Amino acid sequence: MSDQETPTPQEGPATQESPQHQGAPQPTGFDLGTVIAQATQVITDPGGFYRGMAKGGGYSEPLIFALVMGVVSGLVFGVLSIIGLTGAGAAGLGAVIFMPIGLLIGSFIGAAILFVIWKLMGSPENYETAYRCVAYSTGILPVVTIIGIIPYLGTVVRVIWGIWLMIIASTEVHGRSQQTAMIVFGVLGLLGLFSGLSGEHASRNVQEAVERNAAELEQRMQSLENLGVNKDGEIDPEKMGRAMGEFFKGMEEAAREAEQAAQESN
Repeated sequence: MSDQETPTPQEGPATQESPQHQGAPQPTGFDLGTVIAQATQVITDPGGFYRGMAKGGGYSEPLIFALVMGVVSGLVFGVLSIIGLTGAGAAGLGAVIFMPIGLLIGSFIGAAILFVIWKLMGSPENYETAYRCVAYSTGILPVVTIIGIIPYLGTVVRVIWGIWLMIIASTEVHGRSQQTAMIVFGVLGLLGLFSGLSGEHASRNVQEAVERNAAELEQRMQSLENLGVNKDGEIDPEKMGRAMGEFFKGMEEAAREAEQAAQESN
């Protein structure tokens, strides 16, 4: 009998694994390159970022991300202040310390507020997810800080851009309809614009009043150097009295203007 050949099983086509969705980079530890990549994607492709963002995994990664964005924004503000573009002068360097601290505190408070809003919108996600949405939205802050040197434009861009990111997070992370998200956050955006622009206007008025009063005070102090001194270098009591009266009158006017500017800011 002839040996029967055992048929060799034919190999089928290689099974191709479906490509995994390439969303936001998810680091296993702190990596500056990953933070930069995440911030870049938040700016250039926020939909893709939030679509691929992990909804859990702890607070450390988003917290570190927000901290880095705060430090970078503080450095940017400090440099802009040194070259005279913010009006803060050398004091602007303090933003390197205060901006990250304020940002970390604000991120937890903002996440708590948005957590309630998303719950009212019907989101099933927890507070950690809300915090991640808020923390990663800080990726736009370095850019917004630069734009902020332009009066009022910085406030408009900051509010509108931030609201747009929250609308995207509502649809991609929380599963809410875009129409609902745009209505809810559109109203919040209008309130934010009104509040932000009003606050900036009042702040600029106070700053201008302070600078104007400081210049006037300097002039009056210079006039006091020659207080009551006549051309012979002798003190003239009558002239001294008039100079003192004008000085205190100017001080009173400066205080009144500063008080009025402060009331307008409120």
